[in-house]
Amino acid sequence: MFTSTGSSGLYKAPLSKSLLLVPSALSLLLALLLPHCQRFFVYDLQSVKDNFQIWRLICGRIICLDLKDTFCSSLLIYNFRIFERRYGSRKFASFLLGSWVLSALVDFILVEAVWYSFGITASRNLPSGFLAPVFALFVPFYCSIPRVQVAQILGPLSITNKTLIYILGLQLFTSGSYIWIVAISGLISGVCYHTKTLQINQVLCIPGWMAKFFSCTLEPIFSSSEPATEARIGMGATVDIQRQQRMDLLDRQLMLSQFAQARRQRQQQGGMINWNRLFPPLRQRRNINYQDVRRSEQQASPPLEVSEEQVARLMEMGFSRGDALEALRASNNDLNVATNFLLQH
Repeated sequence: MFTSTGSSGLYKAPLSKSLLLVPSALSLLLALLLPHCQRFFVYDLQSVKDNFQIWRLICGRIICLDLKDTFCSSLLIYNFRIFERRYGSRKFASFLLGSWVLSALVDFILVEAVWYSFGITASRNLPSGFLAPVFALFVPFYCSIPRVQVAQILGPLSITNKTLIYILGLQLFTSGSYIWIVAISGLISGVCYHTKTLQINQVLCIPGWMAKFFSCTLEPIFSSSEPATEARIGMGATVDIQRQQRMDLLDRQLMLSQFAQARRQRQQQGGMINWNRLFPPLRQRRNINYQDVRRSEQQASPPLEVSEEQVARLMEMGFSRGDALEALRASNNDLNVATNFLLQH
């Protein structure tokens, strides 16, 4: 039950797709075919500090040398692709770039703090890979993705749509001895970028010309086609929200069918409500006098109090007051169901 936008895969997420394919393929290549080249991708801050090997800040922070880290980070990137769909590839890339640069600085600070506080040398034991930006994405995930309860266990404890993502992040957090340093630096950089501290989001961002260049060159390579088998409904923030949207849509269709069945039964039994009389076709609505409807409203006491605000909203859409009242009463004051029924009759 991963947090995603349904089963539409990597549609409208070319950057996420490239981050899944390229680093994972290079990680497998280094682990299986080129193990002697792994020394060039070791994240060694001590060599950066003593020998001024700045290139290790780039090579050591892109490709994971541990396949378990590769697997966990790939799953998290796949689920965090929702931010690329929501904000766009350029803004998503700017967040990753900003958190990647900031976390390198925070890594130096944390390593020195551990050394001066506990006498532990962690600068040569940091895990390699694109891990800090992955942990940084937990900040917008926590702040902007709604929490939907899925199940409740052991009394107050509950499972939500975000639980498995946090468990996966905890698995990555505990995969190594010093990965907590990278995780904390990623979270700190994510908070700084998300809260726009010192206008970092304006300094560390992707320029417009660069975004256009990659959009023309790399986006056609990593773009995915739109799935043709899925219904086009509103894109929810999580798979559970989108599933709930589908369930709501089915509930509305079921209620509409129940309305139609009840209408036929009332017509056959000579009941009080005649939907064909109260809901004429749209083409004839402008030419019909609704005085008979108002008289029937005065004679029959309303079975349910109707919100005047909802009546006004339906009348703003062009429906008459009589139609709006009957539709809201029949739908138990559900504005969406009443609107759908009025549009279909």
